[in-house]
Amino acid sequence: MRPEGWHLVIIIVLALVLFGAPRLPGIARSVGQSLRIFRSEVRQLKEEGDPGHVAADPGRATVIDEPVPSGPLSPDGTPSRRPVGPTPQ
Repeated sequence: MRPEGWHLVIIIVLALVLFGAPRLPGIARSVGQSLRIFRSEVRQLKEEGDPGHVAADPGRATVIDEPVPSGPLSPDGTPSRRPVGPTPQ
């Protein structure tokens, strides 16, 4: 569904009523500035996605913690070695 001419007229009238004529140039200026920043960020992300691009901090490693056992703990706080489930008969 594409906006038709009368849709745009309604949007402009609503903007005038809600924000007032004196504030609209400032709003348009800030929207334009935001779009320029957005475009430059998108362009920068596309350049970083190139295969020849080097990461900003290649020496940084990701640390993954070891999983914690979910069984009962012994009095000293270490996991107990006895089975938790039903015992075989």
